[in-house]
Parts: sequence; structure tokens; C-alpha cells
Amino acid sequence: MSAITTHVLDTARGVPAAGVPVRLERIGADAPRVLAAGVTDVDGRITDLGPDHLDSGSYRLVFDVADYATTTGQDYFLSAVDISFTPTGGRAHYHVPLLLSPFACSAYRGS
Repeated sequence: MSAITTHVLDTARGVPAAGVPVRLERIGADAPRVLAAGVTDVDGRITDLGPDHLDSGSYRLVFDVADYATTTGQDYFLSAVDISFTPTGGRAHYHVPLLLSPFACSAYRGS
């Protein structure tokens, strides 16, 4: 099972955000390194994004909001949403949901 999963919801339309390109990056002293990439399914989910285990360090999820907005005919203020995080607590799995609207977003560590 992937250590990272995500779920994107379009709160303006009240539907899952299908077709959002997402990539997982390892960030540090050097340039970010892409570990995995995917696209949300019809339920707005990516259930297999990256390795089965995350080493200690800093990571970033990058959501291509501009591509999604164009595809759905919406005019978004944000072109991308970057969520940087550091895995803590020795968890084996991290779920990072994203709530989107044309003018704002919200993310949290899910279960």
C-alpha cells in the first residue's frame, strides 16, 4: 500500500475533483525530486501515490489546479496548490485531502 493517498473535492461544484494531476516530491537541500505522479480518479482520489514507506524528511504534494480549472471550465485564482509536510509519529500511511474552490483551498491530514 502506498504511504501517501489523497482525495480532492471541488467544493464550488459539490463534486469530487476528477482529473487533477498530482505529484509527490521529496524536498531538501537539493532541487525537489519527483517520487511519483498521478491523476485523481472519478471519485477525486489517488490511492497509490508513491512508495510504501516514507523516510524521515520533508515532502511536497503539488496539485495542478490550473489544468483542472481549464478542464472543468472554471476560472481559478490559484494555478497550483503545494502542500509541504514532514511525516511524524511513525505512521505508515498519510492521507492528505484537498478541498478546492475558485478562490480558496483547504488541506488537512486525514485518516
